[in-house]
Amino acid sequence: MLSLKDFNYILPRELIAQEPVKPRDHARLLCVSRRSGKMRDSRFDNLVTELQLGDVLVVNDSKVFPARLIGTKESGGRVEIFLHRHERAGRWECLVGGRVRENLKVKLSNKLQATLICDQGDGTWLVDFNVSGEEFYKIIERIGRMPLPPYINPGESKQADKTNYQTVYANDAHTGSVAAPTAGLHFTERLLKKIKEKGVKVIHVTLHVGLGTFAGVKTEDIRKHQMHSEFASLSKASAQQLLKAKQRGGRIIAVGTTACRVLESYGQAVAKKELELGDAYEAWTSIFIYPGYKFKLVDGLITNFHLPKSSLIMLVSAFAGYENTMATYRHAIAEKYRFYSYGDAAFFT
Repeated sequence: MLSLKDFNYILPRELIAQEPVKPRDHARLLCVSRRSGKMRDSRFDNLVTELQLGDVLVVNDSKVFPARLIGTKESGGRVEIFLHRHERAGRWECLVGGRVRENLKVKLSNKLQATLICDQGDGTWLVDFNVSGEEFYKIIERIGRMPLPPYINPGESKQADKTNYQTVYANDAHTGSVAAPTAGLHFTERLLKKIKEKGVKVIHVTLHVGLGTFAGVKTEDIRKHQMHSEFASLSKASAQQLLKAKQRGGRIIAVGTTACRVLESYGQAVAKKELELGDAYEAWTSIFIYPGYKFKLVDGLITNFHLPKSSLIMLVSAFAGYENTMATYRHAIAEKYRFYSYGDAAFFT
């Protein structure tokens, strides 16, 4: 059984991308055969030539919101509150940074105040806010910061971060992610148009990215890692396209690990006969995919290069094979691909 250390690798710091390539679809794309292990260096806008008539491309349309809030205690000390999951009106599960205690009040703006209710013991706090609903979202849209990963330096403009760290197909009605589904950042409207013109279906699913996606794996026995649950959904229309693809022998290609986790959570529900392929799906999922997992629906995976020892590199290893995956990473480092959220991508088929 593979252990946590097996998913480690050494990355030169200069390969961590600090901003996206412009235009987005000019990022590099490493095409990898799961069967042979052969690799081919390409560019992301050449993806249209890699796709086939009858393929279904599945994207996660969740929208990132400015979940990072900076406030002050009455003593003047700084507190950072990272919104993670909405519990009920006015109450959120949050990550909290700074010297804090229960019942501490934190001023975030003239209109917004937070009260730290309790430490839940898993790294998160329950936090009550004095404002809720639409008014709350309006305030955080104004004062909040995009939840960029710690390895990315914030841009000079908060507005630039809001544009760069968002897919072009993010749906306002599906706002809820605290990290971007980063494989999707490479798509432009121009590229999507070419893909659709080729006869490839592009369908949307939703997974609100939270701690389940980006929390690090800390157990040496990776099977003991517990994923936080994240909300996933798949409409009837999207589900019907998946059914048609399987009936005609087309490939289902997940754009990113989050879209993959929606599809496989759905596939598991179908396998358990909880619903039929073609039915709509909505659930909280804590699916953890690591080597040994048997994929139910996904035939291809487009994904960025992920952090060492992360659940994401484990998912890729499950799909592409462990040796293939680590060889892919060695090639990407040798060829100076750009890594992580704003980095380049790989396409495993």
